[in-house]
Amino acid sequence: MPPRKTYHDQTDEENILKLREVLKTLPHFARDYFRAIDATTTTRTRISYAYDIRLFFQFLVTQNPSLEGIHIPDLPIEVLDEVKALDIEEYMEYLKLYEDSDDKHITNGERGLKRKISALRSFYAYYYRKEMIHTNPTVLIDMPKIHEKAIIRLDADEVASLLDYVESCGNNLTGQQKAYYEKTKERDLAIVTLFLGTGIRVSECVGLDIEDVDFKNNAIKVTRKGGNEMYVYFGGEVEKALKSYLTVREGITPVTGHEHALFYSTQRRRISVKAVENLVKKYTAAVTSTKKITPHKLRSTYGTSLYQETGDIYLVADVLGHKDVNTTRKHYAAMDDERRRQAAKAVILRENENKI
Repeated sequence: MPPRKTYHDQTDEENILKLREVLKTLPHFARDYFRAIDATTTTRTRISYAYDIRLFFQFLVTQNPSLEGIHIPDLPIEVLDEVKALDIEEYMEYLKLYEDSDDKHITNGERGLKRKISALRSFYAYYYRKEMIHTNPTVLIDMPKIHEKAIIRLDADEVASLLDYVESCGNNLTGQQKAYYEKTKERDLAIVTLFLGTGIRVSECVGLDIEDVDFKNNAIKVTRKGGNEMYVYFGGEVEKALKSYLTVREGITPVTGHEHALFYSTQRRRISVKAVENLVKKYTAAVTSTKKITPHKLRSTYGTSLYQETGDIYLVADVLGHKDVNTTRKHYAAMDDERRRQAAKAVILRENENKI
């Protein structure tokens, strides 16, 4: 077996190469910023910021008559000082609906807007601190307000129905559908059970290598956001599902370069995030028609179950890999409300007057 290169390592390499290509399309001075944030951000964050900042410069050269005909790489740093707060507000309006290079309509909701403006603020702040520009219009505008949405999760009976369905839905299939189902059944059951039994992220799931599974301690080693490694423990149901899948996996000859991956696609490569999202969507659609369930919703389902069983918000935050417990608290506030209602009934101020 060739030397192990983790999914995290491979993704980093791909993002570094992508970033180099994007930097060629940005003003030359932008390289200083990305070099400066290299030590404090992940490659995923940097490539995301690069795309967002490129979009800002595309807005400037297409919407500002004074910059017409100027190529983005040729823009001087002085252009940043020419941008006013009103221009940033117009940019925010532009982000709500614009056309990409393929003339497709692109929209941004509250979270998309906030992320893009946050990237721009970070970009401006760097040059302002270095005294390379004299103004910072991004601090003069209000950040987009985020309206929290209700947390969607599966109820206990829906979890049981989902696992039953993944195990037995082949009975209702015919021909090629049934053949495909039988080929992927153990893998799909292991993935769904893993989400419901550990609460890991979809990126963490696809990044798992066979070497990351430890049955001696019933644990998996995952790479969290930011690159930190952590052991996440699982119970008997997850153990059973994983071992059943590994029996099938032994009969798969992977494509070169994918030998270490835990979960394989039908093409014998490391399974992709999109493929996992699609299989979760396929199975859960048969269990509930009113909830759009994603791998992240299965993660929320696990977090809910863990909090209901333990009542320990700090434990839930730790297991889910939340850096800030307030993030966890926000997600499970509704459950806290229910617990407070129960607490109100638990304290009796006076015994029943009719009681002797």
